[in-house]
Amino acid sequence: MNLVITMSRRYGTGASLIAEELSRKLDIPVYDKAYIEHELHEDNFSNEADVIRELAANPCIILGRCASEILKDQVNVFNVYVCADKEDRIKRVMEKKSLSREEAKSMLERNDRERADYYNEHTGKVWGDVNNYHMILDTSQLGIQNCAGILMKYFERVEII
Repeated sequence: MNLVITMSRRYGTGASLIAEELSRKLDIPVYDKAYIEHELHEDNFSNEADVIRELAANPCIILGRCASEILKDQVNVFNVYVCADKEDRIKRVMEKKSLSREEAKSMLERNDRERADYYNEHTGKVWGDVNNYHMILDTSQLGIQNCAGILMKYFERVEII
């Protein structure tokens, strides 16, 4: 099956690490904001939604960019939302960016606000609403390293892969 995984996430959850591991296990590419914006300008697409639809013609993982909503009518799309406790996210951002707790907290809150606004502006829906996703993974409870395995087990069980 032409599996397309969309992964929405809160900042600092480790979702990009989950996507990278899934990419290796499934041998499919991961596309993020930078890649999509590059394609938008490089190949003269009219908007990001067109880029995402083009990328989703083949198996892939798409991080953010409202891909779950853009691709909602495609049967081959599996939508994941990755969350984590705020304190865990702050610690992860502090370590990754070498920031103080207050700097990391501020960056995290600003980023979450921007993502929520972007999602609402482009979809008219609430970012993180459980009704918009097939599966929600909490990396604080499950651990980042376990989440890709959980997804792989599910895909195998329902014979997607």
